[in-house]
Amino acid sequence: MRIGIVILPDQRWAESQRRWRQADEWGFDHAWTYDHLGWRDLVDGPWFDSMTTLTAAATVTSRIRLGTLVASPNFRHPAAFARQITTVDDVSGGRLLLGLGAGGIGFDSAVLGGETLPPRQRVDRFAEFTELLDLVLREDGTTWRGDWFAAVDARNNPGCVQRPRVPFVVAANGPRSMRLVARFGQGWVTTGTEADDVEGWWGTVSALSARMDRTLDEAGRDPATLDRYLSMDAAPVFSLSSAQFFADQVGRAAELGFTDVVTHWPRASSWYAGDEAVLADVATRLLPELRG
Repeated sequence: MRIGIVILPDQRWAESQRRWRQADEWGFDHAWTYDHLGWRDLVDGPWFDSMTTLTAAATVTSRIRLGTLVASPNFRHPAAFARQITTVDDVSGGRLLLGLGAGGIGFDSAVLGGETLPPRQRVDRFAEFTELLDLVLREDGTTWRGDWFAAVDARNNPGCVQRPRVPFVVAANGPRSMRLVARFGQGWVTTGTEADDVEGWWGTVSALSARMDRTLDEAGRDPATLDRYLSMDAAPVFSLSSAQFFADQVGRAAELGFTDVVTHWPRASSWYAGDEAVLADVATRLLPELRG
């Protein structure tokens, strides 16, 4: 089992860099940040850009993989985003993981003045976004036109360090997005779906895992070629509420066939509120055993 951690981009770099360094030194397999222009009730507080943060993180770490959880077409165009992706992959020496999702509603979907799209149209747009991004990252001189995006002779020179491109970790719960996972993803990430208690949430995760199995089978894809990521903190209880609870949740994820789990760096209040001492205990005492 590989274990990752999300570090929200809500701290000035003078504070945030300590967390990225520490995650690397502790031995986490991957570290992520949110790709938003503003997020939920934190929109009025400090918030920093994801790709710039990952570039800075690449300079203070040496081993850990770095990623977006997740980038979306809410405010990104594949041709322009590809340049940022190539840069971070280069600066990090090929350590970038690209989490991608359809994008929700809220600040990100409204701040640029566009209309709020219903779910079906968001998935339509996401399908185009993913297909064009895949093309631009793999081929130099892409010309392509769809209903949502277009590119004319989009360049990718020198291309990604990782070949043929950086790995896509595609967020998906619904059938259409799961088909995108089967077509383009090197990884699949899910948050499960909303539930009243932890047991109910695990029930949703199990059902989604089975749906992913069926999708891969229908696509004729070997399940062993897909990494499976579970964002554990979508559950009603924070995964780092105690070291024992964290270990139990990692074990349950492994039983369902997940190869990777992701937790969040504890915050003082609001989302992912918790005690950094629990994180330190997990990292120094349990992490080697759980990863093994």
